[in-house]
Amino acid sequence: MSAGIFPADVSEDRMEHYRSFDSLHLQNACVTIGAFDGVHLGHQEILRRLVHEARQADVPAVVITFFPHPAAVLGKNSGAFYLTTAEERADILASHGVDITITLEFTRKMAEQSAKSFVDTLVQHLHPQTMIVGYDFSLGRDRQGNINTLGILGKQHGFQVEVVPPVMMDSEIISSSRVRHALEEHNVDLANTLLGRNYAVHGSVTYGDRRGGKLGIPTANLDYPKDRLIPPRGVYATIAHLSDKQIASVTNIGVHPTFDTGLEVPKIEAHLLDFNDNIYQDQLKLDFIHFIRHEIKFNSVTALLAQIDQDIQTARETLQHAARKTRLPAGTPKTQP
Repeated sequence: MSAGIFPADVSEDRMEHYRSFDSLHLQNACVTIGAFDGVHLGHQEILRRLVHEARQADVPAVVITFFPHPAAVLGKNSGAFYLTTAEERADILASHGVDITITLEFTRKMAEQSAKSFVDTLVQHLHPQTMIVGYDFSLGRDRQGNINTLGILGKQHGFQVEVVPPVMMDSEIISSSRVRHALEEHNVDLANTLLGRNYAVHGSVTYGDRRGGKLGIPTANLDYPKDRLIPPRGVYATIAHLSDKQIASVTNIGVHPTFDTGLEVPKIEAHLLDFNDNIYQDQLKLDFIHFIRHEIKFNSVTALLAQIDQDIQTARETLQHAARKTRLPAGTPKTQP
């Protein structure tokens, strides 16, 4: 399966997003539990089965997830590693037909809670008839709530447990870690394939040093969440989503070595092709389509500008080719299901 270059914007009006169980009192539901960071193709198979079962039974499809990520709280992951924010993840879940997302704050206190205690609370508020989980499911203190434990609790509380096997690609399991590794290796194409959509970073457009404008190549400086995993330093062909517009763009992630800025944290700066509107403070989403080249230090501004012209041409050709592959008119970024 390959990712769509210009992915569909699916209406998310139907989904409800909660931050606790407190105000939820369902009579019946189909439920899944997991981190779901990235909502990759493996996650999507769980969601497909969840929504199918829910529609067959005419009950809500409910996802219980967590933020911060349990691995971050327990010290197993640190730094910028999130593939999605809690809000982005909820939007993606909604696009796959989920009716209710419950994003619980994961704390060390929750990590010490037993699987039985958590499931008791879940049953009290949701009354699940079916729990659909991944092959590597675990829950509760020291991950003791495995699939066997969940099956026992299901018999006690009257819900069925269905286990979804791993989804494989090229003889490897699709996982959030594999997506992260692909991005860290500049392999945006593979990451997009594993995700089933384009990897995207959201943020607001802020003022930078305005160097691009002075050079005749204005850029949108993206203020992104600093715990969010971004592709490594380099130049990428991207699609900018601005309100209802989708605009071909070329994006640099880096520290401007040619100008010796002394930056330590890379900036994300997108040059929107054939677009000149003032978009400062607007919300912008960047879809990463293809890696073009590494960031390097040039001997002169003239050499840098010549390379930028070439990068722009490469981005145009890349996006036009991608549009043709998805049977879309080149230069017309429409959506596909």
